Amino acid sequence: MKISSSQMFRNFNKWRLSALTVLFLAGAFNSQAQGGDLFKAKCATCHKIFDDMTGPKLYGVRGRWEAKGAGEDVIIQWVRDQDKAATMNSYVEGRLKWSGTSMTKFGGQMTDEQIISILDWVDDQEIKVDGEETGGSGSEGDSDESGLGWIWYVVGGLFIVIILSVGGVRRQLKSADAEASGGSFDASMSYADEFKQWAWVNRKYVGLGGLVIVVGLIVTLFLGLYSIGIMEGYQPSQPIEFPHSVHTGENGIDCRYCHNSVTESKTAGIPSVNVCMNCHKQIKGEGAQVAQIQKIYDAAGWDGKKYTNVTKPIIWNKVHVLPDHVYFNHKQHVVVGEVDCIQCHGDMTKMTETAMVQPVSELNKIEGNIPLTKATLTMGWCIECHQEKAITDGPINTKDQGKNGYYNEIHKRLMSGNKALYSEYLEDDKVTVKELGGWECAKCHY
Repeated sequence: MKISSSQMFRNFNKWRLSALTVLFLAGAFNSQAQGGDLFKAKCATCHKIFDDMTGPKLYGVRGRWEAKGAGEDVIIQWVRDQDKAATMNSYVEGRLKWSGTSMTKFGGQMTDEQIISILDWVDDQEIKVDGEETGGSGSEGDSDESGLGWIWYVVGGLFIVIILSVGGVRRQLKSADAEASGGSFDASMSYADEFKQWAWVNRKYVGLGGLVIVVGLIVTLFLGLYSIGIMEGYQPSQPIEFPHSVHTGENGIDCRYCHNSVTESKTAGIPSVNVCMNCHKQIKGEGAQVAQIQKIYDAAGWDGKKYTNVTKPIIWNKVHVLPDHVYFNHKQHVVVGEVDCIQCHGDMTKMTETAMVQPVSELNKIEGNIPLTKATLTMGWCIECHQEKAITDGPINTKDQGKNGYYNEIHKRLMSGNKALYSEYLEDDKVTVKELGGWECAKCHY
């Protein structure tokens, strides 16, 4: 059997076209899946697809806005910062008054493509017969599946068909080549027999490749295990849009005024409504701020002139969560360790929204912070800080007596009891938390 070069060229083009089609479909499926995942992570707390909730329904939002002269670029700006978007279109300015709740400003947390993928995914949803949404809104009881399962089955099936088809063509070519050269080809050999024969001939390379694959799988497994529970960049929505940049940055309010238990307790504490009312009895805000401050009045039972004793508590969403077996004491770090809040929480004077778990890369940009490499709120992050954090530099200074009596006493005992050990500790010109027992398991674990 002979195969002409033109036939081979046509077959090659067919397989190339099929491969490109599969890659295109895989890319399209991936974009759809990304939009669904982003909707659940960023939008579902306040938005449904087909019904109004805290925010308006999102289905067909692009069409509604474009009909009012607000294009896709305006929607993207709206997601990032509603106040700036309102300056671009009068219709958008009116949307600020849709409800008493301001939308979270996502800033640079999502790219233009990611925002568009959310809108594409929302517009691709259909209403079930019973009226319920097909797309997960993130509400309780919704399926947490990303919708990728059947897609990967389809893509996998396509690849299997292509591989088997290419394998059949290859066998025909080998048979034709053997016939043309006067050789022999055993067409009865199965694919498994062919592979065994090839693997035996190239056993050294097959063994080396197998070892690399096994090691790679083990490394990938452990890296995956290390990423469990890491939530850098997590930003939950809150009932009140609290701008730290205004309170701490512009007005210079000390963190400890609101988080007044940080120097006395294990926790920093959430400010009580009474603390807010100390200022906001007089400060009523402007524009979108009015609705936010009204929630404080409702929680305090304040009608503008007197307390009514009818209150509506504010339910905050917890941001930083540690496992139950982990012990962390703010007082110990802030008072005894003299650790600045920005070391863990970042520069709050520049944050326009409620604090999130800052990525370590952002914390390292702050001048004066100890540069670390491990992901925030992980054990590696804590012990690395204990390894690098200096308790004090050099011998004890008498003028610091009383400022930090705990570590002053430790220094006294080291200098009087074991000067050789103290000198060993000071080889790097500092005594670290690790050297004083900061790596002992019982220090942080129950």
